[in-house]
Amino acid sequence: MKREILISAAPQETRVAILEDDVLVEVMVDRPDAQRLVGDIYLGQVEAVLPGIQAAFVDIGTEKAAFLHVSDVTRDGAGEDEDEDEEDEGDRGRRYPPIQELVQKGERMMVQVSKEPIGTKGPRVTTQISLPGRFLVYMPGSRHIGVSRKIEDREERSRLRDLARELLPEEGGGVIIRTVGEELTREIFQRELQTLVKTWQKIQRRAKGAKPPALIHREAKLTSGIIRDAFTEKVDALIIDSKEVHSEVKQYLKGVDPDLMQRVHLYTDPLPLFDKYGVEDAIREAFQRRVDLPSGGYIIIEPTEALVSIDVNTGRYTGKRDPEKTILRTNLDAAREVARQLRLRDIGGIIVCDFIDMESRANQDRVLQELRTYLNRDRARTRAFQVSELGLVEMTRQRVRPSLFHSFTESCAVCGGSGRVFKPETVVRRIERAVRRVAAEGAEKRLTIRVHPQVALHILEEEPNFLRRLEKEYRLELDLRDDPLMRQDEFRLLAGPAHTDVTGKYALG
Repeated sequence: MKREILISAAPQETRVAILEDDVLVEVMVDRPDAQRLVGDIYLGQVEAVLPGIQAAFVDIGTEKAAFLHVSDVTRDGAGEDEDEDEEDEGDRGRRYPPIQELVQKGERMMVQVSKEPIGTKGPRVTTQISLPGRFLVYMPGSRHIGVSRKIEDREERSRLRDLARELLPEEGGGVIIRTVGEELTREIFQRELQTLVKTWQKIQRRAKGAKPPALIHREAKLTSGIIRDAFTEKVDALIIDSKEVHSEVKQYLKGVDPDLMQRVHLYTDPLPLFDKYGVEDAIREAFQRRVDLPSGGYIIIEPTEALVSIDVNTGRYTGKRDPEKTILRTNLDAAREVARQLRLRDIGGIIVCDFIDMESRANQDRVLQELRTYLNRDRARTRAFQVSELGLVEMTRQRVRPSLFHSFTESCAVCGGSGRVFKPETVVRRIERAVRRVAAEGAEKRLTIRVHPQVALHILEEEPNFLRRLEKEYRLELDLRDDPLMRQDEFRLLAGPAHTDVTGKYALG
C-alpha cells in the first residue's frame, strides 16, 4: 500500500495529511489559538477529591480543572511479559485503592495530560508520566517492560525485552518498545533511552523550583510528533511545502534515522500542496452527513452527545438478481469507508453502525472482518464487537482530542446546533397562538407581524385568508411584513403606532 504524509505549514496554521493509496485518511491541524495539550506535563494542585466517582480535580492552570481518575493515579505492578499497543497498558478490570487514600485536597502533584478538553469537560490527566521517543516510550514511575503487539516475531520480542532489562537505569523506570523499534540495535536503544532519562531529570529539576499550577514540560509540536510517531519505512514519501520545516525535518532525521532522508521532499509548485493532492476537497467532504460509496450506496454519519451513529443504505445500487449479494457488496464498501471516516474525522468514544441486515451468518462475519482489517490501520486504539441481536455493530475508538467536526465548527445560532429549523407552516401556527394571547389580554387593537420572506410566501400562497380569519376572530387589525434579515423560524409582533415589540410577552411557542 502506498503511504504519503503531506505537511503544509503557514504562520498561523500547520496542517498534516496522511494519504493511503492517494486517499485522505487522516488530517491534523495545529493553530496558535488552539494549542494542543496532550503529552504536556504540569505541576498541579488538587482542588477536590470525590470518592463517589473515585476521581479528583486538579488545578493545572487551564480554564477548567483537570480530571484525574483513580485508574490514572496508581499501577498494580504490570508484569514484564505483557504485550502493549504503543502506549496502551490495558488497565481494564483492575482494582484500585480508594481515591481518598491516594490523593488529598491541596496536595501538589505532577500530572500529564492524556486527553484534550472536549465540550464541557476539562482535560484528563494521569500521574503515570510517559516520555515518548521515536523507538521507545520511557515511563519513569514504572518497572514495566512492554513491546508493541504489532511486532509479531517472538524471537525479536524476546530480544527487545532482554535488551530493555539490561539497559534500563538502576534508579528505576520502564519502557514500551514501539512498533518502529523492530530490529532496534543496542546503540540506538541506549542513545534514545539516555536522551529520555535526561529529559526526565530536567523535568524533575523544573518541578522542584515551580509553584503550582505550572507547565513543566511541553510535548513536541504537531510536525515533530508526526515525524517521530508516523514517519517510518512504511511511508513512501514525506512532502513539505515550507523550506524551514523541511530543513528541520532533515536535521532531525539525520540524527535518528538517516535512511529516511531520501524520502523527504520539498514542494515548490505554485499550486497549493493540498490542492495538488485533492486534500482540500476531501476535507470539505468530511463535514457532510452523507458519504457516497463506490457501489452506489451511501452512509449517514450523525454525531450525538452520547455516541456517533452510522447508518448504511443501498441507495441507487440495486444489484441484478441476488439481493444478498447486493447487500453484501454495499456492506463491504461501507465497512472500509466507516474505518476511513473514523480516522479522517477523528471520531472517538462509542460508535454504533447499522449495517444493512444480512441473513447469512458467514456474510455478517465477512463484513465484520473487513471492518476490523481496516480499523487495524488506525493509529488510535479501536475495538469492534460482534453483530448484536438488533443487527448493529458497536465500536469504541480512543478519544484523545475533539473530533474534526467539533474542532472546526460551532453550534448554529439559528437552529441551536440541531441542524434543523421550524417549517413555515409551523411558524404560522406559532404566530396564530401568539395573536390569540394578545387578543386575550385585550390591551392591543393593532399588530404588525414581521416574518421571514419564506414564511410570508407560505401565508400568501397556502393560507391567503390567514390574516382576514384572525382579524375577524380576535377583532384585531393585522399587518404582515416580510424581513429578509430575520431567521426562517423567527417572528416579531409589533404593537400600536410606535411599533413596540411585544413578541417576548406573547410568543411562548
